[in-house]
Amino acid sequence: MIRFTKMHGLGNDFVVFETAANAKLPSAERWRAWSNRKTGIGFDQALVIQPARNAETLAYYRIFNADGGEVEQCGNGVRCVAEWLRRQRKLRGPIRLESCGGVIEARFENEGLISVDMGEPQFLDAEEIELSIGVATVRFTRVSMGNPHIVLWVPDINAAPVAEIGPVLESHRMFPQRTNVGFLQFIDSAHARLRVFERGVGETLACGTGACAAMAVGRRSGRFESSVAIDLPGGRLSLRWEGAGSHLWMTGPALVSFEGSIED
Repeated sequence: MIRFTKMHGLGNDFVVFETAANAKLPSAERWRAWSNRKTGIGFDQALVIQPARNAETLAYYRIFNADGGEVEQCGNGVRCVAEWLRRQRKLRGPIRLESCGGVIEARFENEGLISVDMGEPQFLDAEEIELSIGVATVRFTRVSMGNPHIVLWVPDINAAPVAEIGPVLESHRMFPQRTNVGFLQFIDSAHARLRVFERGVGETLACGTGACAAMAVGRRSGRFESSVAIDLPGGRLSLRWEGAGSHLWMTGPALVSFEGSIED
């Protein structure tokens, strides 16, 4: 029996639980079954908290998508991991956590918000890439936030072809490990809107690393100020990045929905 906590960050939802370092984890088939919203628990990702692997961090966490695949990083997810640990261990100060995507720092802010140091964005190209997919040609920027993203500028996210070209780009041969696809609408220098087709999940209500990637692209292009509010379907994230050579910070909520147990 596995006891879990259901959590979410702006509607991007997770099942969170803790295991020993050598514990046998559910199979990809089991993750897929549990992620089903009609017959299972229902979630975008599962977050598995394990003992720290180095003395500088409080814990190690692993991330499994709804399709059963393991991924490197999750911005909304790491806020939920931090909040879960805060509640369980009655923490107050900043904490450092590690995944296979690297080490991050989380700070507990007022009004239930958590700020996370997501590191420095890594751009994979000097300029935008142009790619033909069927009869359409798209332009995007590739950037890593510990996990792979591409960001496309669109005039209106409500009309953006997320469902049509999101899965095509996610699994395009240019991306052997697949990629997350962000559709970014500029509002003004301190405000933008975003929809994300997440790798292994589909479109979600929010994507933390996707918002960070969008901030990085907007900042490098000269359109964004150093602090920007990005609205996703599930709500708003606040991003801060001074530019190359500095770390990008993301601030948003992490909420508990319920607790439960399921047979493993």
